[in-house]
Amino acid sequence: MGMALITGGSPLRGSVRVSSAKNAVLPAMAAALLAPGESILREIPQLADVKTMCELLNKLGSRVHMDGDTLRVDSSSVSISEAPYEFMRKMRASILMMGPLDARLGHAKLSMPGGCAIGSRPIDLHLKGLAAMGAEISKDHGWITVEADRLRGARIYLDFPSVGATENIMMAAALAEGTSIIENAAEEPEIVDLANFLNNMGSKIKGAGTNIIRIEGVEELKPAQHIAIPDRIEAGTYMVAAAVCGGDVMV
Repeated sequence: MGMALITGGSPLRGSVRVSSAKNAVLPAMAAALLAPGESILREIPQLADVKTMCELLNKLGSRVHMDGDTLRVDSSSVSISEAPYEFMRKMRASILMMGPLDARLGHAKLSMPGGCAIGSRPIDLHLKGLAAMGAEISKDHGWITVEADRLRGARIYLDFPSVGATENIMMAAALAEGTSIIENAAEEPEIVDLANFLNNMGSKIKGAGTNIIRIEGVEELKPAQHIAIPDRIEAGTYMVAAAVCGGDVMV
């Protein structure tokens, strides 16, 4: 275990740039599966979960290339709909592949996700939303299979405003036939960020950032470029540190 030794008592001075939010970057990486062609994501933080997501995208048939903080994801050749267990156990956000894979390929098979340090968080709401759109869902020995030739628009009420479920359903609904409405949707800034990326790809999403999101499904999406929002928790941490220590800090 590493250790950090901090000798305090001095005011903080200088400037610091906030990284892009991991919880906005990972959904955008998953959303790149929806469009054949190369999407470009900029200002990507160098994090373990980002590296794992890159490896998972490669396993599914995407061509992923990181150049500095710019990530290129070419999903033209995506043909594999089964996410290997080795990735699912390491990173909970890998469950976000479920909606895009089913919408793009008509089939997704994933193991129950792990990688959550704050305990178990069920994915029932993800499955409820996809089932409402016509997907057939089966569970067998820790694996989940989701199948639908093409998803259909539906009205979906979330029992609680889950960020991950809202994102997964929103991505799946982008290519569904007809209109989907998510009620009691999550309202976090990351939801708005994902909706902006999807709309740049050709989606028709309204209401992101409110508790009712309306998605009009389209026949196909196109690749796009995107810069994820900054991490508000990181920004707040720097602000609190400056307030406690005094000094002059620009975030």
